[in-house]
Order: sequence, then structure tokens, then C-alpha cells
Amino acid sequence: MKAKLHYTSLLITFILLVSCSSKSDRYNVVDYGAIGDGKTINTKNIQEAIDACNLAGGGTVTLEGGDYVSGTLLLKDNVTLHVAEDAKLIGSSNPLDYQSIDTFQDATGQQRGNCLIGAKNAKNIAVTGKGTIDGNGEAFLSKNIKAKIKELNITETKGFGTNRPFLLRFVNSSQIRVQDIHLRQPAAWTCHFYQSNDILVDNVSIYSHAHKNNDGIDLDSSYDAVIKNCDINTGDDAICIKTTSPKPTYNVQVSDCKLRSDWGSIKFGTESMGDMYNIGIKNCQIYDTKGGGIKILSVDGANIHDVTIDGIQMDRVDMPIFIRLGERLRTYRNAEKQEVGSITDVLIKNVKGSARALDSSRVNPPSGILITGTPNHKVGKITLENIKLELPGGGTAQHTTAKVEEDIDRYPEFSFFNVLPAYGIYGRHIDSLHTDGIVFSLNGDDKRESQILVDTHSNKSE
Repeated sequence: MKAKLHYTSLLITFILLVSCSSKSDRYNVVDYGAIGDGKTINTKNIQEAIDACNLAGGGTVTLEGGDYVSGTLLLKDNVTLHVAEDAKLIGSSNPLDYQSIDTFQDATGQQRGNCLIGAKNAKNIAVTGKGTIDGNGEAFLSKNIKAKIKELNITETKGFGTNRPFLLRFVNSSQIRVQDIHLRQPAAWTCHFYQSNDILVDNVSIYSHAHKNNDGIDLDSSYDAVIKNCDINTGDDAICIKTTSPKPTYNVQVSDCKLRSDWGSIKFGTESMGDMYNIGIKNCQIYDTKGGGIKILSVDGANIHDVTIDGIQMDRVDMPIFIRLGERLRTYRNAEKQEVGSITDVLIKNVKGSARALDSSRVNPPSGILITGTPNHKVGKITLENIKLELPGGGTAQHTTAKVEEDIDRYPEFSFFNVLPAYGIYGRHIDSLHTDGIVFSLNGDDKRESQILVDTHSNKSE
């Protein structure tokens, strides 16, 4: 009997310990005073939950059953922020509720650094859940900022609201997971990883059209990253691999993503001080994109190499492939100016799709592929295999003699080159261009040649 009682006592103790343990690593923000009414500013309450979780050794901070408004939240070691399916985290409309981590100027000269969710020098952190994080980006439109200045009776208005907050921002951090979450309408970039590593972005949906410069995912001087199973619809670049410091971005794998953009769906650059290499992108769909399908740009000194892009389906995409080596040489974060970079050992294969119709093309008539270096700095080895593109045609006799400017130090945008004299490939200043199985089909008459190569060594397989 005593043995039975002892066993029962041990069992009850074990159950209580397990129960306490399972509860102790979960921190509901409501227990820290947060109110999910869509109005109350909960920055302090949610941050207290994050801090308590971190101090206890880690766990999960949960938002459930409501709309929680907040300013900047800073994740800390071993903390997961989980937004449940019935919850939403909403960015405050007041710029004073945000703080900057690692302030810098981007390629457009705008000050950046503010964010809704941030982490600096943190490890083993995550943002998860089937709920929504909404940046409330429209609050930072000029008309709404003016209204907020009046509402708050602010007298010193210079710079107020100009450092538009990113949605998620990770700086010098590692072991980062962003999974299953819906990211919506930031005032600037959606998800920025800077000098970070061991990154997983999986099954994330992004919709970002509330403001300008609204990228989807930016890998910036970061490494060991996997992006997969994401659905990204943005006004600016959808997935952007860049370097706003001399440190490289490398060991990146992107797969099985659905991408739409008003600017560029898969992009390297334009910020390109550090190198970019060992990058694989496969099995992605690009649709209804206005500013370029695949864009590989080194203009600030980056050496881009060992890149494979394989299995891309395109539907209604402006300029399906654009590769540019330029000499802009812009600097960031007070770094020293770099030497002109390089682009080589790039393989793009198994690409099939269509360009946009004439009436919706930024350059009318459009072309399929533009690759150009500069007179003193050639693009290296580029291999194009099994690429089938449907183009609208529309080229006139006048277009056959179109002059293509060098513009060696200009912002690298394909539309700045205007109409090209070839409807298929226009290549210039290339050391080695290998093509195999390249097919262009026209839906209308086009007087231009299918291919024009200038100062280019080419090898075409039969």
C-alpha cells in the first residue's frame, strides 16, 4: 500500500512538473497587460513578455485572439514570437513609437533602420504562426504623416516619419527562423537580414504595396540562408540578394517560391559592395512582373560568381533576364569605395515563359535578354541553356538601328537602355557567352534581329 501511495505521489509530481514546464516556456502577452483591441499601443507589454522569456532561458511569446498594435519590438536570444491564426500584430501609426537599429542609407539615399520587429546580436530566434503581421505602411504616406503631425501637435517636423520602418529586421544575428507567417503592408522593406547567418524563411506569404521601396526579402551581407515555399507579391523587389557592406552574401538556396513584383522578382543588387556567390535558385514561378524577372547587377564592386538559376516559369514578365556589370561604385556605411567588380560563372537554364504585352511593357517594344558590361570591364562566363520565351514583337525598321548607351555609372535599370535593336538577346562586352537551346517566339511582326552581340565571344551549341 505504501509503495502504491509512493508511486502515485511520484506520478502526480511528474505530471505537475511537466505541466509547469510546458507552461513556463510560453508567455502570453495578455498576461503582461497587452490588449488586442486594435487601438491600444502594446509595445511595452509585449516587450516585457519577450524580456521575461529571454531571462528565463527562452521559449515562445504568443499573441492570440486579437489585434495588437505596437511600435518596435526587439527579439532576444532563444525567443520565438508566435502570432496565432486568430491574431494580428499591427504597426503603430506614430513614427515616435519606432526605434532604429543599425541606421544606414540605401541605394536611393534614404535613411533606414527603423523596424516593427528587430533583432541585433541575437541567436536562436524566430517569428512563426499562421497569423498576420501588418506594418500599417499607409500611415507613413505623406498625407497621413502630415495628419499625424497635426494630431500630435509636433512643432519640429524635419525628418518626422521619413525613416519608414521595415517590418522585420535582423542585424548581426544567427539561427533565425521565419515560418508560416503572413507579412503585410510594411512602410519599407518587409524582411531584411543584415550580416546574419543560419537563416530559414519557409512557407511565408508577403503582400507589400502600401508604400514605395517595399521589397519582400532582402539578404544583405548574409550567408547560409534557405528561402522556400514562399508566396511574395511586392511593389519593389520580391527576393533581393544584396550587399550594403563589403562583407559577402553567400551559400543561399531559394526554391519553390511564387513571385510577383512591380520592379524585379529575383534580383542581385543594386547595392553591391560585397561579393555574392554559391547561390542556387530553382523551381520558382514568376508572374505579372513589370520590372524584370531575373536581374543580376554588380555596380558597386561586387564579384558575383557561382550562381545557378534553374527551372523558372515566367508569365507576363518584363525583361525576363537582365545582367549588368557597371561602374557606379556607391558606398554605404562609411566603407571605402570598391574597385569595379565582376560577374562570371552564371548558369541560367530551363526557363520558360512570356514577356508582357506591348501596352503594359516599360520598354515598347520589349526584348527577352539584355547582358552588358562596360568597355573596360567585361562580363565573364555566362551560360544560358534551354530557354524558351514568348515575345509580343512590335519592332519597326527604325528600331533596328537603335543606339544603346553605355551609361557605365548610372543606376542599373534595363528600361534606361530604351528599345534594343534585337528582340531576343542583346549582349555587349562579354568574355564568354555560351547558349544552348534558346528559342524566341513572336506573337507579332518584329523587324529587329533575334540576336545582336557586340564585343562578345560567344559559343552556341547546336
